Amino acid sequence: MKVTVDQEKCCGAGQCVLIAPEVFDQRDEDGIVVLLDAEPPADRHAAVRESAGVCPASAIDLGGAG
Repeated sequence: MKVTVDQEKCCGAGQCVLIAPEVFDQRDEDGIVVLLDAEPPADRHAAVRESAGVCPASAIDLGGAG
């Protein structure tokens, strides 16, 4: 799995951070997503997929196997 985020789309809802804090964080100044792990291990794939699914701005893109 290869994860990318579009910071221009991000609205700072923070759901991704709540679901997968090992993979996503937020900038302190505006809450915009920060990608911590672009290629998370298999045991985090379900949480990353859930994060992408609940993102109100569709700012998380998942590519590759997983």
